[in-house]
Amino acid sequence: MAADTQLSHNVTTGVAWSVAEKIGSALLQAVVSIVVANSIMPMDMGIMAVLTVFTTLAQVVVDSGFSQTLIRKAQPTEEEYRAVFRFNILSSLILYALLSILSPLVSRYYGWPMLATVAPVLFLLLPLNALCVIQNTIMVREFRFAQLSTITFSASLISGLIAIVMALTGFGIWSLVGQRISMMAARALMLWWKSSWRPRPTTKASSLSEMAPYSLRLMTTDIINALYNNVAQLFIGDIYSGSVLGYFNQAQKLKDMPVNSTMQSVQSVTFPALSKIGDNETKFSEGYRRVVMLTAFMIFPIMAGLIATAEDIYTLLLKPRWHPAIPYFRILCVVGFFYPIAVVAYNILKVKSNGGIILRLEIIKKLIMTVILIVTIPRSVTAIAWGLVVAAAIEMVLNFSSTLKYTTLSVAQFIRTILPIAVITAVMYGIIMVEATYITSWHVALRLAVKILTGVITYASLSFISRTEAFAEAHSIVKGFFIKRGK
Repeated sequence: MAADTQLSHNVTTGVAWSVAEKIGSALLQAVVSIVVANSIMPMDMGIMAVLTVFTTLAQVVVDSGFSQTLIRKAQPTEEEYRAVFRFNILSSLILYALLSILSPLVSRYYGWPMLATVAPVLFLLLPLNALCVIQNTIMVREFRFAQLSTITFSASLISGLIAIVMALTGFGIWSLVGQRISMMAARALMLWWKSSWRPRPTTKASSLSEMAPYSLRLMTTDIINALYNNVAQLFIGDIYSGSVLGYFNQAQKLKDMPVNSTMQSVQSVTFPALSKIGDNETKFSEGYRRVVMLTAFMIFPIMAGLIATAEDIYTLLLKPRWHPAIPYFRILCVVGFFYPIAVVAYNILKVKSNGGIILRLEIIKKLIMTVILIVTIPRSVTAIAWGLVVAAAIEMVLNFSSTLKYTTLSVAQFIRTILPIAVITAVMYGIIMVEATYITSWHVALRLAVKILTGVITYASLSFISRTEAFAEAHSIVKGFFIKRGK
């Protein structure tokens, strides 16, 4: 099979499997989130938001960029897998102990006693995740996305059921903890079951030292990224209140479900796929353009639809105590137009560069983000949300501009690829908003259903009538996926 045909097969098959799993997982997580949210208080969500900042940063350190380096390498050795595994386990145990010791100090700083009780249990995520990083990495390298998708969905289902039972029986914040821990534990068990790789005692320090320069640059970048993606939540909890942080975090979680589903589906497939043809400039650039196109085609209408139906969604599905989150949700959905494309461009830099430009770029972006945070944090939570929109737009522009050095995809080609999708999305949004003025007196469930149906029909019809390349590509992927499944 020719290299370009192989790339197309890998990407389309991988994206199809991954998107199918992500859609299923997102729908499942949405149901779980709604049930749990209606059984807890905003303050509980605020506590979890602060602890999640620490677990996110710690997981970046545990991985230290080594898993991405292994994916990027042409032929990783068994010794390298073993060395990374041992590093993951050791660093996760050290960080677990350190964070557990420090959690009472964080609890006293915020004045939230429950935080110190929850933290040592939630931080078990670190060693649980470290146990299965290598198995996951090997499966990604081998394009075993069907298996990974099944594992992820199964773990989501198990943890979702546990969270719902705990929430309905009055466990409160522990239902959130139970969901996170049970999902990671189930995922680790299934990855060990489905993977034949096992750690062995012999390792050499040189295995890590050879990978360290690139890996540590990625780790530094990812730490900066994780810190700045979450720092606003730390300030919201401190300056405003735990309940306000709960509103903001709930809005962000609901927004992140479709964004992360799309982003993770495309990212997990395209990074290893494009890594394999990085030396062929023409094929690589065309693969990059197609990924950007498909990402925009999937995410633009979803974000516009969520903005248009936000009030109906919250009114129908969540108790009134969560309705103050609606304005934050609408604003944060705008981030979803920029962030996934920024991630695709970031993947290109990971494949083509030695990591140095990524670190320099992140420093520039974070300096800009620092200014945005300094300006917005003292004003209001709404100002913080709009600041995140501006930061996401800047990140997309900077990431894409940096890829111009490594690919033949031009600014004009990028605009021609994105513009038709953006125009159709804008028309769809306008029609929904006009329609909304005529159905305000309808029951909220019927109103929401009509808006969703109108949006889907409008977007699909306009894409088909205008014969956009994105529609044809998406149709081909879906058709190929079902043909393969039917065999």
